[in-house]
Amino acid sequence: MAARRTILLAMAAMVILSTASAAIYNVGEPGGAWDLSTNYGTWASSRNFQTGDQIVFKYSTQAHDVLEVSKADYDSCSTASPVTTFNSGNDVVTLAATGTRYFICGIPRHCTNGTMHLKISTVPYDAATAAKMEEAAAAAAPSPASLPSPPADTYADAKAAPAGAPTTSTSAAASASAPRYQQPAAALAGLAIAALVAIAA
Repeated sequence: MAARRTILLAMAAMVILSTASAAIYNVGEPGGAWDLSTNYGTWASSRNFQTGDQIVFKYSTQAHDVLEVSKADYDSCSTASPVTTFNSGNDVVTLAATGTRYFICGIPRHCTNGTMHLKISTVPYDAATAAKMEEAAAAAAPSPASLPSPPADTYADAKAAPAGAPTTSTSAAASASAPRYQQPAAALAGLAIAALVAIAA
């Protein structure tokens, strides 16, 4: 019985590490997306990507796509032999292991013009570092008053929504910038632990 409880507690610890610690980063946030106007070197350098995190590429499928490529193809903007091709417009990539991964846009000249290429370096998860990065990101986030006016269609959608209801973009931004312990994954980890403890009892 004691061995069974030990195994279940170890499983619970694995659940915590694999879910509660994950952060979600929308590529180009807060002001951009996967497009021609964002400096992705600057964007990536201001973030601490750790194992278990996810990056999300959001873009118009009529204008862009995402190719994961080798370092050599990244350096030359070659689209000849991608590791993986994404084209949903809302591509979620999990950073499951440490190391560097390379992404480019496969549309001619979008990489070679110097903008649409992204290098992500992933390090092992560290709770203290994650907390510091989240605090820094929260402090650096622009206030609502300083944000530019939304495009006409977004504004129309916002007007159509009931008073006080958050728009989709606002909700997504809040989720992405929330501390790791406030994200839905942490709630799932808590439920998993409760279930395992009940089984072990």
